[in-house]
Amino acid sequence: MIENFVILAFDTYYFDGKAKTVCIEFNQWNQSENYKIHTETIENVEEYIPGEFYRRELPCILSLLNQIGLQKIDAIIVDGFVYLDDNKKHGLGGYLYEKLGKNIPIIGVAKTNFAAINKDKKALLRGDSQKPLFITSIGIDLEDAFEKIESMAGEFRIPTLLKELDRLTKEI
Repeated sequence: MIENFVILAFDTYYFDGKAKTVCIEFNQWNQSENYKIHTETIENVEEYIPGEFYRRELPCILSLLNQIGLQKIDAIIVDGFVYLDDNKKHGLGGYLYEKLGKNIPIIGVAKTNFAAINKDKKALLRGDSQKPLFITSIGIDLEDAFEKIESMAGEFRIPTLLKELDRLTKEI
């Protein structure tokens, strides 16, 4: 019997003091259809504090993860960074990894560069874009994480499922 391979990708959109978190669940890195969508909207969200974004988004992800369950998750993709500097100060991905008992690899995919980190990130150019995505990871080798995101379906800068995730998150 083949074990189910499960990848989760999360994103959260903030509006009117609320947070809408969406998770796309899929089984193959190059998948572009036949995925599951999980969603939850939470009220009374923490205010954004520069450098402490995780305080706002982590509770949203954990709440939705509680509904999905943690069985057989091979990796989680977050919109942001795993580390915030070269001393491995945790960003959203690092804190999520800790909260999940260091059992599930986390891959951070950020659309904007964060200058304080140089060592543990890799710039990924996809399609014809001259603007890279920035990949960070914990619990999985950075090169392996980079190759997985690079292999995701879609001919443009942002992989098809991550673009769909962003679109779904902003649908109110």
